[in-house]
Amino acid sequence: MTRYFRVMRKNRVRRRGTPFRPILMSNPQPFEIFLVTVPGMEPALCAEALEAGFDGAVAVAGGVAFQGTWMDVWRANLVLRGATRVLARIGGFLAFHLAQLDKRSRKFPFGDLLRADVPLRVQVTTKASKIYHAGAATQRIETALTETHGLTLDPEATLVLKVRIDDNNVLFSLDTSGESLHKRGHKEAVGKAPMRETLAALMLRQAGYAGSEPVVDPMCGSGTFVIEAAEIAAGLLPGRTREFAFQSLANYDAQAFEAMKQIETRTPPHRYYGSDRDAGAVRMANANAARAGVDTMTQFVNHAAGEITPPDGPAGLVIVNPPYGARIGNKNLLYPLYGTLGQTLLTRFKGWRVALVTSEPALAKATKLPWKPQGPAIPHGGMKVWLWQTPPLK
Repeated sequence: MTRYFRVMRKNRVRRRGTPFRPILMSNPQPFEIFLVTVPGMEPALCAEALEAGFDGAVAVAGGVAFQGTWMDVWRANLVLRGATRVLARIGGFLAFHLAQLDKRSRKFPFGDLLRADVPLRVQVTTKASKIYHAGAATQRIETALTETHGLTLDPEATLVLKVRIDDNNVLFSLDTSGESLHKRGHKEAVGKAPMRETLAALMLRQAGYAGSEPVVDPMCGSGTFVIEAAEIAAGLLPGRTREFAFQSLANYDAQAFEAMKQIETRTPPHRYYGSDRDAGAVRMANANAARAGVDTMTQFVNHAAGEITPPDGPAGLVIVNPPYGARIGNKNLLYPLYGTLGQTLLTRFKGWRVALVTSEPALAKATKLPWKPQGPAIPHGGMKVWLWQTPPLK
């Protein structure tokens, strides 16, 4: 049971015949904001949220929760690199049957936020409730939205009203992000097995990267790790060039949000390096870096991983997402590649830390690198992967 429902159950005083009061969307008091992330990365996202000033953030299954205002919703979408989506818990009520769901949905103050000229779609899930048929519940809510509130529905709409019915508690959440937040708005070219920017940012954080050291990716693909590292070092906001679903809500203040974007950036102390044996990948990485505005901070070159050498300056982080069995088909062909990569790093990158993503522990061990204990599994591309890490190489 979510913390929202636990608090709602604890605090409600309900006499027979007295309807449970919804949380009014016009209420200036803080409400629950939920940051979605991939399972296993909740602690990393929570650390980022606390660092960004979202006080009281706690890691829970599937994400991070905290109390905040609509300004916090906007800022979370704009500044957090690891969140996949930002959900605003806009209120709810008790409902034990479809007729009650219909009646209370018609009374719920959706007009405080939702505009008649902006289409939306409804997603319903049910669990351990007398209302057990999600399709029937969806139909009742959609009818209330159109007939009573005058709203427009569209199955392809960007704006999504998420409804969870859990233990007869109906909770309405708005997906305030729209497209997944890994779509920064400036990356167009991707390779065959792209690393999502949100996951890359959390992995960089897990590897101890905070923007003050050089980063090298010897199998860079379309450049995600390198570009994220450069943006972090420069203090660039991840959502600076994209649109969000909350911009179509009735309470959106364009001037206030534009002012929120005005922050001071900085010149990174180092450059960020990527290489790949695929010349096409290198071209994509360069194009993506240029669109992100970090091309002067990054360098991408075309050569094999075994040819990498450390850049001049202090030691930093090598982070790499090499091919693994599920992506290649025959993992036995990859052992020499991992062995060569490991030998190159051990020989040339003394003092550097290494972080490596793979679905195959045996491949990670084939590098002969001094790995720390294996961390939690992370869903990625329909499979489980692990982020393997070393201390500084000796």
